[in-house]
Amino acid sequence: MNQPAAELSRNARANSRARPMTGNEAIARGAWEAGLRVAAAYPGTPSTEIMENLGRFPAEDLHAQWSTNEKTAMDVAIGASFAGVRAMAAMKHVGLNVAADALMSFSYIGVNGGLVIAICDDPGIHSSQNEQDSRVFAGFAHVPVLEPSDAQEALDFTRHAFEMSERFDTPVMVRATTRLSHTRSAVEVGDRHEPPVRGFDENPAKNVMIPGHARQRHPKVLERIRLVAEEMETSALNRVEMGDSRVGIITVGVPYAYVKEAMPEASVLKLASSYPLPERLIRDFCQHVERVLVVEELEPIIENAIKVMGLSVEGKEWFPRVGEFSPEVVREGLARAGVIDAPARKAAFGFAPMVRPPVLCAGCPHTSCYMALRALDARVAGDIGCYTLASIEPLRSIDTTVSMGSSIANAIGMVKAGIETRPVVATIGDSTFLHSGIPPLIDAVYNGADITVFLLDNHITAMTGGQDHPATGKTLRGDDAPRVDFVELVKSLGVEWVRRVDSYDMATMLRSLREAIEHKGVSVVISDRPCVLDPVKIKGPALAVDQEKCIACQSCMNLGCPALTWSDGWHEGRHKVAIDPDACMGCTLCAQICPTDSIAPIAAGAGAA
Repeated sequence: MNQPAAELSRNARANSRARPMTGNEAIARGAWEAGLRVAAAYPGTPSTEIMENLGRFPAEDLHAQWSTNEKTAMDVAIGASFAGVRAMAAMKHVGLNVAADALMSFSYIGVNGGLVIAICDDPGIHSSQNEQDSRVFAGFAHVPVLEPSDAQEALDFTRHAFEMSERFDTPVMVRATTRLSHTRSAVEVGDRHEPPVRGFDENPAKNVMIPGHARQRHPKVLERIRLVAEEMETSALNRVEMGDSRVGIITVGVPYAYVKEAMPEASVLKLASSYPLPERLIRDFCQHVERVLVVEELEPIIENAIKVMGLSVEGKEWFPRVGEFSPEVVREGLARAGVIDAPARKAAFGFAPMVRPPVLCAGCPHTSCYMALRALDARVAGDIGCYTLASIEPLRSIDTTVSMGSSIANAIGMVKAGIETRPVVATIGDSTFLHSGIPPLIDAVYNGADITVFLLDNHITAMTGGQDHPATGKTLRGDDAPRVDFVELVKSLGVEWVRRVDSYDMATMLRSLREAIEHKGVSVVISDRPCVLDPVKIKGPALAVDQEKCIACQSCMNLGCPALTWSDGWHEGRHKVAIDPDACMGCTLCAQICPTDSIAPIAAGAGAA
């Protein structure tokens, strides 16, 4: 693994030019080499590691921070650009939705110091609530987008993006996807170049987007994108690789590698960008081949644009519009198009692979929360986080999940519809609440909604790997910071009924939720236990099942804890339960719901099973 850049002297960096990097590490390195001074992000897979790696560079080189949400991160980067230094905002595809308002206006304004937006899309929906193509936003905002195909290009394109940003007075997007973000390859690195600080540009007609100024800026934006397109006609970032003239393939980003693997003899136009397109380059390529296929993940952005140019190309009739591409997917598409033979089917194994549904971690403090909600038969509006797994068996107690911060407002709408007979509860994590849960809680109080908000505080941004936020008391670099007090914050918003509860106290949890639901108006219950995995794995004494006492009622199995398994014992035709001591975190939730007191810590003398 590569040593963090902050641990290397600049001379050592200069003497060590090649190293393995993921795409996210390479984007961070490219930004550092380009003289980045301010960077901000909200963690979201697959983009999280960009900011984590920026935080490893020396503080004297750049300021890197976690922001409360993506719009805040975008606005921080914009502010730094106003001040005349190079800046970056990083986010995943759905985060761009949150930041879009600022992006649209800043596209009109343009930059002072170069501004790059690192966007990581998630084809295949590995860890997201939808599959979104951020290239649509690039055209929508008239912002150039560069699309690297490997880690080396991720570094090179990021460096180039800052230079392009300042030369054309525009923010620039660098778009990665999950495969690029997390795949490691060799990268040749360079030195840091620090351009002069420009200082604030005293130009209200450019910096202040009121209608009169915006009308003047819009034509400049259109002219700017025309000039970028003109440069892309001869840019070395694009690559023409002529081969067999019978088939020409136009592609961009990671699918380029799959095309070369599946059909190495084809002529290939590898584009560096899907917006703006180099039209003359594309026309010239098409004239030198008999048939043109466009291979791009997700939306037919390039394909449709080329068809508008009046050229005959094929694409999505052979290649899927959903999901992540792979060498196999590309081969199958090329075979459907009739340009290669159909790939041979691999012999199937004599057995089907075991399907393992995702579950919360052993000892997860969210488990008791959703057990209690299910017992109370509540209508639950869920949110984005690890706890979304409570929507499936065995907890199965979340009814809706839309997007970051939606749960509270969704709950308001449910009760205001006037037909729900069950108590309505919104569940939301601590980081998500800070991201976008505060405004809807104000709305609930303001509009007198009779709902309960269940704030699941596990003291970290757990779903993306344990990043800090304003309620952890630590910054990205681990420095001490003021810590948000959720009880005081909620009270300051006008909520009169607030209670903090230990997540591992099942009885108190159930009683507190019942009382919160009975309260008329807005009530807030805050569950309080740190995530068992971050920042340091928390493990108490393991528990064990006394097989003599166990009656195989299997009540503990409703927790869905991966440490619980089946023993060889039987009772009335049903399996008894056992506990894997290596997986057990010692949370005691299973012991609390066991009706025969057959579960106890091993240290207390219970027989291990």
